Amino acid sequence: MTTIPPLDEVNLSAMDFWELDQATRAEVFRQFRASDPFPFFEEPENPLGPNGPGYYVLTRHADVVRASKNPDLFCSGKGATGPLDQSEEVNDFFGSMINMDDPRHKRLRGLVSAGFTPRQLERAMNAVEQAGIELASELREKGEFDFVADFAAPLPLRIICDMMGIPESQFGFVLEQSNIILGASDPDFAKEGDDLLGMILGAGLGLAQLMGELGAERLERPTDDLTTALMTAELDGERLTEQELASFFILLLVAGNETTRNAISWGLHFLTENPDQREAWTNDFDAMAPAAVEEIVRLASPVISMRRTVTQDGAELGGRTWNEGDKLILSYWAANRDESVFADPLRFDLRRSPNEHVGFGAPGPHFCMGAHLARREITVAFRELFAQVPTIHATGDPAVLRSSFINGVKRLPASI
Repeated sequence: MTTIPPLDEVNLSAMDFWELDQATRAEVFRQFRASDPFPFFEEPENPLGPNGPGYYVLTRHADVVRASKNPDLFCSGKGATGPLDQSEEVNDFFGSMINMDDPRHKRLRGLVSAGFTPRQLERAMNAVEQAGIELASELREKGEFDFVADFAAPLPLRIICDMMGIPESQFGFVLEQSNIILGASDPDFAKEGDDLLGMILGAGLGLAQLMGELGAERLERPTDDLTTALMTAELDGERLTEQELASFFILLLVAGNETTRNAISWGLHFLTENPDQREAWTNDFDAMAPAAVEEIVRLASPVISMRRTVTQDGAELGGRTWNEGDKLILSYWAANRDESVFADPLRFDLRRSPNEHVGFGAPGPHFCMGAHLARREITVAFRELFAQVPTIHATGDPAVLRSSFINGVKRLPASI
């Protein structure tokens, strides 16, 4: 742990804070919960317009849950992925339904849900099993390797692309564009002087073009994939537009690819650091798997935070009243380390129960609709790793993404 900065010197809008080690960040949030559970910060520079009035961070589990359960008072439609205000068009394009409130949110989520038929879900589960087996077996031929590049990243990416019907030749392109969208604040993905906004917009447009062409093709020549199911699903006589399909695909990459990839990466790191927990799980895998997966997601907290905006004066939350327009950042990362909810919250405990974490978002209309699939992917990942490369372990610390939104692992050296 590095030296804890005084709270009045902490600035969550500065990328320097997100370069601190995880234990130091956890201590900062613990001190905020104890003394100032709603710290206020000025907004970072907005490349798309004037800066807003600043934002408050919810650091307590109970407040994050209450805000999530009450969308009438704390809405998502003003933007859910950060404190900066964007146009409705940009919000819809990059955030799809997570940047919407009812009735628009209900309509889009209903259409997407209509595409996820039992047949599609069964197909996805079969893809998880096959990808897990193949990728774990390939590790047997390696000595030293990057666990992220060789296992954690390709597993969910392959599943999502297979579900959507994207050809394997495009997998690399999809991964590259996803990294740009989520990693633009990291020097590994964007260098000083780069046009960050142009890079993000370009990556989004590239993915939109890919899905637009695929969606149009599936309308003419349907196949047994999720793109076909989504393009033909109807709800009250309505269908997804090509733009809605493209925006949902970008959301799927963020929510379904990046988060699962990072949970698996952090999971190997945690298991390497806690050999007693690893041994217990390998000795009784099936019985411990459900709780173990929840603990990995809790401590990894792949999505660091989401935003809500107060919709009316006098809204109550956390023992204080708020004004219309106040921006609230729901820190899932901090909530998952709230000592009033989780005993010894920094401890990795695969038998932790209860474990009411908010790693998939808190209860409410925006709870992750892919949580069931993500849990299955993480379970299969470690089942196959333990079975096929039982001595696999991290050989160094994770290279953490420089981001205030995704708790990402760029690289994790490992060996069998």
